[in-house]
Amino acid sequence: MSSTRRAWIVAASVGAVEVLKDQGICRWNYALRRLHQHAKNNMGSFSQARSRLASHKALRDHEKMKQSEESLRKVMYLSCWGPN
Repeated sequence: MSSTRRAWIVAASVGAVEVLKDQGICRWNYALRRLHQHAKNNMGSFSQARSRLASHKALRDHEKMKQSEESLRKVMYLSCWGPN
């Protein structure tokens, strides 16, 4: 490969990098790295997130069960002691 051709390839590569920098690719890379770091620091691992989700679901299911028991209790009370 001739030195002139290498020089053109290098110049084109540098130009492409400069165009990408002008379009904000570097800023997006920084933003994505910060977002990833924030998520990693605040959310923990996948297994921790899964266990949190499971405990949240169990709590929600427990609340639903409590509410349906209360409704059944009310129906039973009204059917036994309510107006006939």
